[in-house]
Amino acid sequence: MAPGLPTAMDRPHFIGIGGAGMSGIAKILAQRGARVAGSDAKESATAEALRAHGATVHIGHAAGHLADDATCVVVSSAIRQDNPELARAAELGIPVVHRSDALAALMTGLRPIAVAGTHGKTTTTSMLAVSLTELGARPSYAIGGDLDAPGSNALHGEGEIFVAEADESDRSFHKYAPEVAIVLNVELDHHANYASMDEIYESFETFAGKIVPGGTLVISADHEGARELTRRVTGVKTVTYGEAEDADVRVLEIVPQGLKSQVTVVMDGRELTFAVSVPGRHYALNAVAALAAGAALGIPADELAPALAVYTGVKRRLQLKGEEAGVQVIDSYAHHPTEMTADLEAMRGAAGDSRRILVVFQPHLFSRTQELGKEMGQALALADASVVLDIYPAREDPIPGITSALIIEAARVAGADVTAVHDKTEIPEVVAGMAKPGDLVLTMGAGDVTDLGPLILDRLSQK
Repeated sequence: MAPGLPTAMDRPHFIGIGGAGMSGIAKILAQRGARVAGSDAKESATAEALRAHGATVHIGHAAGHLADDATCVVVSSAIRQDNPELARAAELGIPVVHRSDALAALMTGLRPIAVAGTHGKTTTTSMLAVSLTELGARPSYAIGGDLDAPGSNALHGEGEIFVAEADESDRSFHKYAPEVAIVLNVELDHHANYASMDEIYESFETFAGKIVPGGTLVISADHEGARELTRRVTGVKTVTYGEAEDADVRVLEIVPQGLKSQVTVVMDGRELTFAVSVPGRHYALNAVAALAAGAALGIPADELAPALAVYTGVKRRLQLKGEEAGVQVIDSYAHHPTEMTADLEAMRGAAGDSRRILVVFQPHLFSRTQELGKEMGQALALADASVVLDIYPAREDPIPGITSALIIEAARVAGADVTAVHDKTEIPEVVAGMAKPGDLVLTMGAGDVTDLGPLILDRLSQK
């Protein structure tokens, strides 16, 4: 058993092992020497990657998949109580551990950086993981998406730094005790768990309160929700960043350069200019947050800044899937109106006025659509034309009267050219009929809309 592996997790069983958060923890445990097993609903590249690490991955959920000698069962908040493997664990008396508790245990004894916020967590965590690796710090990391390079969402490194995405959706980020915490923004989301902004603020206050003595909170000076949180948090060293004049790490300029940008900041009285290898103002600001967090750990900014340019993206975060018939197909994970707007503005900046932007949008969650459907529709007005699919339910049951029609109506009121398509299998043909050489097509959403990119490219190749 490798050093740093909690004894209670030397034979873990993961229910839903293929999930973005779950698979990362499973990989790190396997790399530390644990005998990892688990189950997932369907085959995937993630399942194959886990098997390559020595894990046993069952497809489908059944009581028999859980070994009698498992030392714990790891679950996420998405696992329903009637899951047969969960019931079997109760019969056998095997402890059930939440994903966040497992991740917290892996960070014990290290120097954790926990990245939180309503948007941008995956990108910022990834930027830190890649740049710290480039500098030879050999960090461990657990990310909610697969890096373009080296292509994984998690790694057990030999260094003392652990970079982790901290999820606020179910308050699980309260389990971590980071040396440095990043809060990128604070907005109302995850409506099934948060009824108001006050509840959101209270949750982020609790997270900030978990920072270890002597640690640092790195927080945006631009977002009103983050500024309000800064006013509420006491007793913690705080470093603000952004374009606001009173930011501790102040952004002077962000210059778009095609699918990249150049950023100039003032930090500790010194001006510093560096490149960011992904497009969009929001990604540039994420890089500044990463720079400030690294400095809080004692990493010289003039060393970390050039290393940030090595980051080339995360799968599903404005990921270029390919080009056929003069049409580029790009995949976006954006599912909240703020994220949708940011990605569409980034694409508009990269494309200029001469290229059309076509969006295939799949709403994610009934509760989110109920609360933010109007704003989603307004965001789609930034595209030249959009196709809207039915709601991807994920872990939720339908809510009567809540359909993608809410988004479509709001989009049309905002002046958008939008079409409803209820059958995903029709999308490649629909898009191929709409797209012209020079167009950009974005598949957008947190569900299985990502699977449509290759199918669209295949249909375009036949034009």
